[in-house]
Amino acid sequence: METLTGLVLMGSRVLLPALALWLLLRCVRSMLQESYEPEKWASLEFSDGATADITHWESIIGSARSCDVVIPRAGVSRTHAALIRSDRGDWRLYDLGSDSGTANGALRDEGDGLAVHDCDILFFGDTGAVFRVLDRDALLAGSVRRSMPGQFVSQAATLLILTVFQVLLALQLVSVAGEHAVSVALSFGVLVLAQWSLYLLMRAMDRRGYELETLAFFLSTLGFAVCASAAPAELTRQMLLFLAGVLMFLLLGWWLRSLGRTRALRWCVAAAALGLLALNLALGRTVNGAANWIRFGAVALQPSEFVKVAYVYVGASTLDRLYRKRNVFLFICFSAACVGALALMGDFGTALIFFVTFLIISFMRSGSFATVFLAIAGAGLAGMLVLTVKPYIAQRFAAWGHIWADPYGAGWQQTRALSAAAGGGLLGVGAGRGWLHSIFAADTDMVFCLVSEELGLIIALSAMLALTAICFFAVRSAANGRSSYYVIAACAASAMMLVQLALNVFGSTDILPFTGVTFPFVSRGGSSLISCWMLLAFLKAADTRQNASFSVRLSARRGRARPGDPAPIEDTDDDGGEEEVDEP
Repeated sequence: METLTGLVLMGSRVLLPALALWLLLRCVRSMLQESYEPEKWASLEFSDGATADITHWESIIGSARSCDVVIPRAGVSRTHAALIRSDRGDWRLYDLGSDSGTANGALRDEGDGLAVHDCDILFFGDTGAVFRVLDRDALLAGSVRRSMPGQFVSQAATLLILTVFQVLLALQLVSVAGEHAVSVALSFGVLVLAQWSLYLLMRAMDRRGYELETLAFFLSTLGFAVCASAAPAELTRQMLLFLAGVLMFLLLGWWLRSLGRTRALRWCVAAAALGLLALNLALGRTVNGAANWIRFGAVALQPSEFVKVAYVYVGASTLDRLYRKRNVFLFICFSAACVGALALMGDFGTALIFFVTFLIISFMRSGSFATVFLAIAGAGLAGMLVLTVKPYIAQRFAAWGHIWADPYGAGWQQTRALSAAAGGGLLGVGAGRGWLHSIFAADTDMVFCLVSEELGLIIALSAMLALTAICFFAVRSAANGRSSYYVIAACAASAMMLVQLALNVFGSTDILPFTGVTFPFVSRGGSSLISCWMLLAFLKAADTRQNASFSVRLSARRGRARPGDPAPIEDTDDDGGEEEVDEP
C-alpha cells in the first residue's frame, strides 16, 4: 500500500506541472482567439454622404487619428467633443474645450452638455452631421456582435483539468498533513465545490466566458497549498476568507453593471477609504516595521488592501468627467492622502503600488506625459525623504543586491528562499515536503520561492503567467469597452496586481529591493485574498465578448435563440436613472 501511495505521489509530481501548463494554454487560447464585429449604437451622417459609426457608449469626436470618430475637416479640433450614452439609452453631447464650439442645432454647449435625440443635427465648428440612433428593435433582432461559432474553448473541460490538478495536489498534502489531514481534504473539497457552483451559476445566466475565474481559482489553489504547508491550522480560516472573496467578486460585479449607481457612490467610497486609513493610523499595530494592521480580538484586518479596491473604484472615470479640472484636482488630493497615509504607516510596498496605479490612471485621464513625469519627480523626492526617516526601509535598500554578503543578517530570508527554490528544481520536492515554510514570512513575502521549492519552478512560473494573462487580457479587452470607466478601472486594477506580482517575485529573488508585498491570490492572508477577488470584478466588467461577463446583462427582450439565429446583443441593467454626481 505504501509503495502504491509512493508511486501515486511520484507520478503526481510530474502530472501537476503538465496539468498547470495545459490549463494555462487552454485559458489563454480561449481568451485571445475570440473575434467579433464592433457594436454599433448610432451613426453620424454628413452632408457629403459620409457616415461615421458610433461603436462605444462614450466616444471622443475630433480630427486626431486617436479619436473614436475622426472628422478631418477645417474647424474641428483634435479632441473636439464627447458623445455619451447613458444606461437608459439617452445620449448627451459635451464640448471638450474646442476652438470653434459644439452645438445641437441652435443650442451651443456651455459646459453642462446637450441632450441629443434621433435625427438631431449636431455641429462641430462649421461641420454639421445628422445623428441617427440605430433602431432598438433591429438591434435586438439581429446581432451587433457576431462571435465566430466555436471560438470559446470548452470551459467545463478546462475546469475539469483544474479539478484533477486540485485532487492530485490535495493527495500530496494529505499524505504529510498528519492531524490536519481532514482539514486539508475539507478545504480543497470546498474549493472544488465553489468553482463548479460558480461555473453552473454562470451557465444558468447564459454565460460561457469563465477563463478569468478559472485562472483565479488556479492561483487560489496554490494559495491553499501554501497555507496547508506553512500554517495548516489556519487553513479553515483561509477557506472561509476565500469564500468571502468570491462572494464579494459577485456582488461588486453585479454592482458595476450600472454606471449610474457606480458613479453615484464615488464620494461615499472615497470617504470610506480615507476613514479606513485614518482608523489604521489611530489603531494600527506595527508588524515588521509597518503599522498597517488593525486587530479586533482574534480578527486581524489590513485596511490598505480594501483601500486598493476603493482607489480603483474612485479613480476610474466616465468620459464626460475626464476633462473637468475640478475632478482631476480632487483625484490628485485623494491619491496624495492615500499614499501619504501609507507612508506614515511605513507600508512602503503598498505605497509604491498606489503610486504606480496613480500614474496609470493620471495618464489615462489626461493623456499628458508631462503630468506623469512631474509626479515621478515629486515621488522621487518623497522617496528620498522616506529613506531618511524610515531606517528599516533604508536597510532593505542597502541589502539589495548584496544578500550573500550577509547571509546570516540582512540577507537571511532571501538567501534561504533562493536556496530552497534552487533545491526544488523544475518539478519540486512535493507539496508540504519542503523546509522553507519554517522561515519567517515564507507563506507571504517569499511565497514564490516556497511554491518553487515544493511544486517546482514550472508551476511557480505558471502562476506568474496566469496572473499576467489575466491582466493582459483585461487591457486588451479594454479597447472594446463601452465606457471609459470600465477601461480605466480594468487597466488600473491590472497595473495594481502586476506591480504587486513584480515586487513580490523580484523582491524575494533579490532582483528588486525587498518590499514585503504579497503575491496576488497565492500569499496567505485574508484581506489580500478578498481584495484580489474584488479587483478581478473590475477586470471582468471590461470583458465585452458576447455572453462572457456577468457584469453585462443579456436583454430581457431577446427571447429564446434558435439554431441559425444571430446572437442577441448584451445590455446593462437599467437603474431607473440615478442622479449623476461629480466624482472625486
